Amino acid sequence: MSKIVILGAGISGHVAASHLRRKLGKEHEVLVVSPNSNYQWIPSNIWVGVGRMKSKELLFPLTPLYKKKNIGFKQAKVVSFHPEGDATESKPYVMVEYMAGEEKDKREKVNYDYLINATGPKLAFDLTEGLNPGTNRAYSVCTYSHAEHAWKGLESLIKEMKNGKKAKILIGTGHAKATCQGAAFEYILNVEQELKRHKVRDMAEITWISNEFKLGDFGMDGMLLSYGNKTMPSFEMVEMVFRDRGIKWILGAAVTKIEDGVAHYENLDGEFKSENYDFAMLIPSFAGHGFKAFDKNQIDITEKLFKGFMLVDADYTVKPYEEWSVKDWPETYQNPSYPNIFAPGIAFAPPHAISKPRKSKNGTDITPAPPRTGMPSGITAKIVADNIIDSIKSNHVSLNHRGSMGNMGAACIASAGFGLTAGSGISITTYPIVPDYEKYPDSQGRQLGKTFGEIGLAGHWLKLLLHYVFIYKAKMKPFWWLIPE
Repeated sequence: MSKIVILGAGISGHVAASHLRRKLGKEHEVLVVSPNSNYQWIPSNIWVGVGRMKSKELLFPLTPLYKKKNIGFKQAKVVSFHPEGDATESKPYVMVEYMAGEEKDKREKVNYDYLINATGPKLAFDLTEGLNPGTNRAYSVCTYSHAEHAWKGLESLIKEMKNGKKAKILIGTGHAKATCQGAAFEYILNVEQELKRHKVRDMAEITWISNEFKLGDFGMDGMLLSYGNKTMPSFEMVEMVFRDRGIKWILGAAVTKIEDGVAHYENLDGEFKSENYDFAMLIPSFAGHGFKAFDKNQIDITEKLFKGFMLVDADYTVKPYEEWSVKDWPETYQNPSYPNIFAPGIAFAPPHAISKPRKSKNGTDITPAPPRTGMPSGITAKIVADNIIDSIKSNHVSLNHRGSMGNMGAACIASAGFGLTAGSGISITTYPIVPDYEKYPDSQGRQLGKTFGEIGLAGHWLKLLLHYVFIYKAKMKPFWWLIPE
């Protein structure tokens, strides 16, 4: 009998647990450890943040589902990693601390045969002074509770605008190395649409602020898209959308400090500027959780497991941008020091950024971090689960399932306004996620035809359909496994 412990119940953790339980016999234990009691479909937080969905529509409690599916569950957070056990425990384990119930604050050693670290990112608001969700008129949509607060703030401002107030709205990234520009892009378009719906669009100045060098970078160095019968750089597509909607933009911006209604930032020219606002939604930096690891003698071995995020089978050699390659990116998400530990999704440490690194004239690194959320999270989690399943069934390490972000595609459907008849969506499909300049030298490292963009109402319908399809899949309803990641 094998025991597989999954840390985290987000997209990666939940996908891994689902596939492991479906394919392994009942004699094997599948246990999820997560501080959160609910599963949430994070992409729909955008609609919560503009009041078009309620949180209850995108989340459900984990305990009843896991009990029904014979998946163990502990509502607890990880405190430390012990991949060799210790003086009294021969098996590897993680120390966890319970978050709720009668056992709250109690610590326990949870041993394992295989460990999947799917803890995702720490939302590092603290890395930007004053960037705390719901304070200083600045908000977030990174969780459903953050999105609820954002809608309250926006709804209040809309009421003021209906009474004659002219407003400034600022949306984008809140740190020099933030990622998830796609979520902020989606949110700014939905906010603009809501202002139109409430007939106050003419009362607002809307500005995009981002650490991107160009519009449409999205932390992926931009892309050349097939668009209708022609090709179009992603920056032209986003610029076209922004111009059409009267949205201004500030690029190459490292937000350094937030005060009440004021965002201070440094740009690539080394200038220190500020932007006033009445409502802001700024994505924070994503960071590792700061976990510690110890060997059997309680000696700190954190550097064997973590470099911020968890170390996996990537090439972490420091080298100039010109020498970066898709070969640097991991394929199995297995830790090189402890082969029974894996880290899919955003929990793994990337070898480097995808976008070209840039510094301000003052030496400040202003470069988007590489995105690993959404579709890549689900795909990499399934790869890890399938390799563990094969290893258990064959009784030896099997890593036949592989998938690098350098040979993996991703589809991003960004809602550009909610509504079955008046909504809109921007669909961007990229292949591969990490550009392969050797294979596709004439199309910015990506395959045309598989890298394309579309704008229109159909995109919104598809985004809405995916909301219900993936909630169905997450609830492990009949034939859920037929739905791709």
